[in-house]
Amino acid sequence: MNLLDAPVREVAWAAIDFEGTGADPGQSDEAVQVGIALLAAGRAEPENFFRSFVRAESRVTRAASAVHLITNRDIENAPPLPLLWPEIKSRLSGAVVIAHGAGTEKRFLRAFPMHGFGPWIDTLALARAVLPALDDHALSSVAGELGVVDDIRSACPGLDWHDALFDAVASLFVAQRIITRFGLQDFAVAQINALDATACAKHRAMKSLARDAGLDG
Repeated sequence: MNLLDAPVREVAWAAIDFEGTGADPGQSDEAVQVGIALLAAGRAEPENFFRSFVRAESRVTRAASAVHLITNRDIENAPPLPLLWPEIKSRLSGAVVIAHGAGTEKRFLRAFPMHGFGPWIDTLALARAVLPALDDHALSSVAGELGVVDDIRSACPGLDWHDALFDAVASLFVAQRIITRFGLQDFAVAQINALDATACAKHRAMKSLARDAGLDG
């Protein structure tokens, strides 16, 4: 069966997150860390986690380092992204790939042309569709709203937001909680991806109108 047609409860899930160098003028953003977490038998276990620094040609910008706390020294002896291909391929192949704001992860994976990973579930788009009243759909905010932060911290001791593995695990827990809370287990992957975020946009527009009219107090 095509994974797009399969119910989400029947497919393998693999979440991925990258942290990057940031981009100064004339410089492209490169990966400096990758984290991957697999869901096995409905559980995210440390033996199914992968985390590695990635050596980049560009230097890490101060702005990026201030967010993820990764320095140029951290990555100077790390493997370049192409050397991590066997590990990434073994973990993502044949799975539905989860990411929060998946465009970033897809961009970094262009280093492997014709990799064939996917289909994808973007938890940012999914959260906007099912939690339209949430003002902030950042990964940490969505995880807090869904009550999974303690689970994430328990699975990733010593790590925090903007660590690639921590954020990959967070994406996995967010997807799992949304699917169970909203009864989407029997939805096909394609149906999950087709959930419309119009409600989110409409809610924000109504709040803006109310605020402009002085009716939001």
